[in-house]
Amino acid sequence: MIIYGIPNCNTVKKARTWLAENKFNPEFRDFKKNGITAEKLNEWCDTFGWEKVLNRKGTTWKKLSKEQQDGVSDQESAVQLLLQYTSAIKRPVVELNQKALLIGFDEGSYETLLK
Repeated sequence: MIIYGIPNCNTVKKARTWLAENKFNPEFRDFKKNGITAEKLNEWCDTFGWEKVLNRKGTTWKKLSKEQQDGVSDQESAVQLLLQYTSAIKRPVVELNQKALLIGFDEGSYETLLK
């Protein structure tokens, strides 16, 4: 199991706490520090939809110019923006057996899919 995110994100902290309390010990990958590939972003977009991978509620998105925001109209443009602004990726993303399984943190979804 791998959990992708940034360590200071409250949602990532909640997910990591839940995983630890439920005896999961995932590898943590900090995409702010280590980056992320277009291939990985496209995998997540194929699984969850690019609209869900792109976090439009976060500070990073809100700080972008109107032109930058309006320039995101499909998966390709979303991936290009997310490569540049990794903080705009919805987090965390949990992979199990090299397959994206969960995005964000919802305790009910974690219970259902991991127990």
